[in-house]
Amino acid sequence: MKSQTLNNAIVHGNMVMKQNSSLVSEGSADFRGNVMAEEAGEGITDGTGTIYASSVQRTGGIITTRILIDLTGCSSATSDLDIIGTGSEVAHIGRITTKVNGTILGGTMKCLELPSSLTDIDLYSADEGTGVFEGGVGSLTETALLTKGEAWAAMAEDDLTALPTNNEYLYLVNGAADTADVFTAGKFLIELLGYEA
Repeated sequence: MKSQTLNNAIVHGNMVMKQNSSLVSEGSADFRGNVMAEEAGEGITDGTGTIYASSVQRTGGIITTRILIDLTGCSSATSDLDIIGTGSEVAHIGRITTKVNGTILGGTMKCLELPSSLTDIDLYSADEGTGVFEGGVGSLTETALLTKGEAWAAMAEDDLTALPTNNEYLYLVNGAADTADVFTAGKFLIELLGYEA
């Protein structure tokens, strides 16, 4: 399989591709370089079996950011609004920057697989990237982006009620008190839509 890595912008007709990409001989394109400026901390990625991936795609004037996460191997926390994660390292799931993600205009969170143990999971942003597993998100300068208020249903999708701004970090938190159980299931897709101001 032959591929060619392209580091500069490519103009083909009226299409412009930026950032690192590869054109594969079968005709597909590989945009592995198009990720968040800062991805999840080790308090997420150190989970055994945890899956985390981010994608940032620019199409015309729309910037779409996606975060795909399988919480398997991370743990729910004990108290309402405690941060989900593992160990003692920072447990954010990525940092939003206007340079990479644009100015966010809307977003959604979708449950792809029901989480085990804790089923009420919320999404927050905070100015600080220092939040750790079982730390209270309220101790940070935080904003509730989505407060579920009940158990997630499989394939349920909710709109964000507030939006992250430049240099804010994203956190998944307990929506209710729970025991610190290790997740054996729980897949989510977070999608943010932005534009370059």
